[in-house]
Amino acid sequence: MAGIRVNEMGLFSVALLSVVDVLPPAGQALRIAALWIAWLIVMLFHVELGLMPLFHGRSVQIETDVPVARLPRLFMAMLLYLMVPVVAMLLAFHAAADPQSWSAASSWRGAQWWLSLLYTLTNLVHLTADIRIPDARRDQIVLMSFLTLIGLMLNVETWLWWRG
Repeated sequence: MAGIRVNEMGLFSVALLSVVDVLPPAGQALRIAALWIAWLIVMLFHVELGLMPLFHGRSVQIETDVPVARLPRLFMAMLLYLMVPVVAMLLAFHAAADPQSWSAASSWRGAQWWLSLLYTLTNLVHLTADIRIPDARRDQIVLMSFLTLIGLMLNVETWLWWRG
């Protein structure tokens, strides 16, 4: 449970009130799986929204210096970037179904945290780049902000699960 407190200096701070005690390990794993699902859905919205101009006769082509011969590698890297969260989500579901299994071991919970941190950082870099582009679309910036927020929530949940 989260609460807002006012400390001695009169400043507001958010306090996590023993979330680990409230949620059993399976519940925590389910929350993490749900956040990975939310991340994937918003990522799909990001791509879909980027393609929307096609439905109105507009081009979505961007200028790039990537040679055509390297595009298959780029597409494979993007596929991998999207599939890793799917695996993380499946592992979280597995851990929820059997909290004594290998997928619920401390090392795997730590891997979930490091992975969520990596994805949050990549989203933050992408959001910063979108903000700095003069003709960036606001809808994409809103989606990337939301994606970064989901990543931050994943960071907190995976940290609590790992350290709990």
